[in-house]
Amino acid sequence: MSARARIVGWMLFLVALALSVSLSATWSILLNRLDARVSAELENETEKLRRFVDNETRNSRPASAAALLDLFLSVNAPDRWETYFRVVGDEVKISGVDRLAAVEDDEALVQKIAAVTDRPMAGWTDSAAGRVRYAAIPVQVGDEVGQFVVAVFYDAHREEVVASVQVLAITGLAALGLAGGAGWFVAGRALAPIRLVRQTAEAITDSSDLTRRLEVTGNDDVAALAATFNHMLDRLDRAFAAQRTFADDAGHELRTPITVIRGHLELMGDDPDDQRDTLALVNDELIRMNRLVDDLLTLAKAGQPNFVTLEPVELAELTVGAVARARALADRKWRVDEVAEDYVLADQQRLTQALMQLMANAVRHTNDGDLVAVGSAVRDGQVVLWVRDSGPGVPPEDRERIFQRFERSRIAGEGSGLGLSIVRSIAEAHEGRAFVMDAPGGGAQFVLTFPFVFEEPA
Repeated sequence: MSARARIVGWMLFLVALALSVSLSATWSILLNRLDARVSAELENETEKLRRFVDNETRNSRPASAAALLDLFLSVNAPDRWETYFRVVGDEVKISGVDRLAAVEDDEALVQKIAAVTDRPMAGWTDSAAGRVRYAAIPVQVGDEVGQFVVAVFYDAHREEVVASVQVLAITGLAALGLAGGAGWFVAGRALAPIRLVRQTAEAITDSSDLTRRLEVTGNDDVAALAATFNHMLDRLDRAFAAQRTFADDAGHELRTPITVIRGHLELMGDDPDDQRDTLALVNDELIRMNRLVDDLLTLAKAGQPNFVTLEPVELAELTVGAVARARALADRKWRVDEVAEDYVLADQQRLTQALMQLMANAVRHTNDGDLVAVGSAVRDGQVVLWVRDSGPGVPPEDRERIFQRFERSRIAGEGSGLGLSIVRSIAEAHEGRAFVMDAPGGGAQFVLTFPFVFEEPA
């Protein structure tokens, strides 16, 4: 069963349950009101008879109980679905003939009523028209006692209640049907984005196209689901793109050293000097391959959520520590321009890796004794890290291109062409950027910036 059918089914079940409770409560209330109304009618007729008897007794002395009751019957007509009659001894007289059933023909009932002499009596009896609620009121004139009887055809009144409840049930069923149709329509509209998510997922599965996105409208849970699905597709798209790029880059860059190694090994002769030179070349190529693989793996991890691990980082220690590590790279005039005396929430290892890449790049494009300076600062809510050198600098037309993969920096750059790409990836992982500019006094200044998030040291 589809989600749409389940939703509508549960909705109809709850509505039907509410209607059932409502009908049951209405039935019970109407029956209670009917009982109260019938009892009130019997009490009212009893009170009317008492007032009539008192009035007639004060104004004139009735000849007999039969005459008094006959006079009362002549001036009081029964309401709808009621009948009046009086009993005096064995004589029974009714009020009119328009009645649902001849209650007075029940001899057992008449005898029971004739025995009422002291106080009124109420009870139930059966008739051709169903159950009857009656009251017998004794009236005494002299030695003669008569009984006035009010009979209410209860089942006739009850049929009105049944008809009312039936009308409510029919209208309730009609409303249930309308609610089902409206619920089916509304559920379809509400579940449309979910169906679109399913269809998009199926289309992606069939075609492996991760560029499709859902249209997000509104701000409800379904819209949040669509937005979450789009974010998932974004992450998958980036992951697959990184995977494809890694495979293409690895295949492209590793093919050349493998070919070189294979060619030299095939041509290697028995001469010891030739073998020594070949093994040295193979070792250099393997070292370059290992460095290349490490760089490719770093770039492949750059798009993953756990690429950086944030922790409190002391910028001064980061800057000075990076310069201390770089002194072993080459004989350069190493200098610390400036240090920031702040703690920032960042990944110290990745930032150190970025600075080391920039300093290694500076070493490749400077000579012994040239200046390589490192600095850090906090300016306008941004952390700024930089490495500058006194080398030839970077032409303006190459300043964006050199941060792309496998683009050699400067004029005669060496290396794999991945170092600056790694620096940019680390900057972007910190929600920042990396760029190059002219250094004061000549040369190049590579800058890495990201938002400053102050963090108290532990």
